[in-house]
Amino acid sequence: MTSFRELHVPGRPLLLANAWDAASARVIADAGAPAVATTSAGVAWSLGAPDGDALDRDAAIALIARVVAAVDVPVTADVEGGFAHDAAGVGETLRLVAEAGAAGVNLEDAGHGTDEPLLPIAEFAERLAAAGAAGIFVNARIDTYLRGVGDPAGRLDATLERAAAYVAAGADGIFVPGVVDVETATALAKGIDAPVNLLIGPGAPSVAELAATGVARLSLGSGVAQAAYAVARKAARELFESGTYEAVADAVDYGELNRSLS
Repeated sequence: MTSFRELHVPGRPLLLANAWDAASARVIADAGAPAVATTSAGVAWSLGAPDGDALDRDAAIALIARVVAAVDVPVTADVEGGFAHDAAGVGETLRLVAEAGAAGVNLEDAGHGTDEPLLPIAEFAERLAAAGAAGIFVNARIDTYLRGVGDPAGRLDATLERAAAYVAAGADGIFVPGVVDVETATALAKGIDAPVNLLIGPGAPSVAELAATGVARLSLGSGVAQAAYAVARKAARELFESGTYEAVADAVDYGELNRSLS
């Protein structure tokens, strides 16, 4: 069987429609996904917490274990900043994620709980080094573009600087959400000595166009969960306002869902 690491091929990217619970993971796997990724935002929302390192670590690990048990393909889990405040804590989180059966994680350099948008490079590199002991694929997320950090003219260089430091610290892949233009994607793929992951959604170039840049992974992130919640809101409003039910007309068949989780 192809390993999760081997699924990252520049120019033929791994496509991830992110799940947030066991049922969504199973639906995605049954659609032909070679791997399943969780979305930190969708997971947090489903468990009653906001995104951004507010979720309890034990709840997150339990959810990961349920997703792993629901599918027969590799699972990579978004663990936000590692649900910890130092390198030792991040290392412990990844040990638990590996024990839950996940093949990889996303770990982000956002400065949750600090006065800065991003963690210092050296501090995040220390977390990555600790994470490496878990022996799973570590996808290091760089939030320079997503959070609009620094001068836009220097953002690419700042991102490449962080990427080089993170790869040197043991990151297996680099995730740069907030980039969808072909020119920047090409520069990232050429300038980073690791598989590059982008966040995609409505308005982004097609998979074929982004594959041509040399990126190795494309993720829908929280987009699928957000769309599901949009259907729930639309259905509720339709029910309360017009007394009709067309918003749920395209629902997945009850029996199909039930059998898939049997």
